[in-house]
Amino acid sequence: MKKITRRSFLSVCGAAAAAAALTACGGAASSTAASSAAASSTAASASSTAALSGNVATGGSTSMKNVIAALTEGFAELEPDVTISYDPTGSGAGITGATDKTLDIGLSSRALKADETGVTGTIVALDGIAIIVNKDSKVEDLTVDQLKQMFTGEITNWSEVGGDDGEIVLVGREAGSGTRDGFESIVDVKDSCKYAQELTATGAVISAVEANPLAIGYASLSAIGDTVKAVTVGGVECSEETVKDGSYEVQRPFVFVTNDSVTLSAQAQAFFDFATSTDAADLIRTAGAVPVNE
Repeated sequence: MKKITRRSFLSVCGAAAAAAALTACGGAASSTAASSAAASSTAASASSTAALSGNVATGGSTSMKNVIAALTEGFAELEPDVTISYDPTGSGAGITGATDKTLDIGLSSRALKADETGVTGTIVALDGIAIIVNKDSKVEDLTVDQLKQMFTGEITNWSEVGGDDGEIVLVGREAGSGTRDGFESIVDVKDSCKYAQELTATGAVISAVEANPLAIGYASLSAIGDTVKAVTVGGVECSEETVKDGSYEVQRPFVFVTNDSVTLSAQAQAFFDFATSTDAADLIRTAGAVPVNE
């Protein structure tokens, strides 16, 4: 996304003013040139004063890694002197960071709960939670009810859902993960999953499923590649289109969390405004998530 920054705009204006002065004649030309130079110098000084700098501390959801990376890159074209830091610690930690003011913007891949007060959540994108199996699995589609039975231990063998004979290995995220919370809430298996492995990052879940032909797990649509297979749910593929139109059932929001009692710094507010604007839609889409503002 190519943007004209304040600095480049003022530089172009200054050059235009100087060129106009050189084409003039006589004392008027000298006066015009001097005036233009002074105006250019004043504008450049004002631009330097107005330009943003400093750090914006973000952290939380590991599923938002690609989205934050894309937004950071796009924002750097507008404000190159602002640094966006990102600490991938999980959604729970992101919300806590915004609450205790250690983060400017907390990142959560789930909606705020009723008891998470003193902070506000703003949805910046939507994300499908893909149900992933090993690439060698024969299973192509599962229903939400089948997922519920599998993750609670009622269905324990792949042969019961159209796969080869073998005990199902359930791989999920750790407690506090937004991905886990989203999956368990949607599938209605909250606090009743029989996980064989509980891992602390989206990438770790994908790697575990890739390595085990009997494994099943879940991961953000924006994070999965071609090392695992995403099954359809109720016959619906996990994609941008199906997440946006609501036909894919297993989906959740990507949320910016801010503290109600704190005024964001100028640089943090600028990044927040950019991330929630229509200008960021293509960046969010490129990162594999679904923009909500466009």
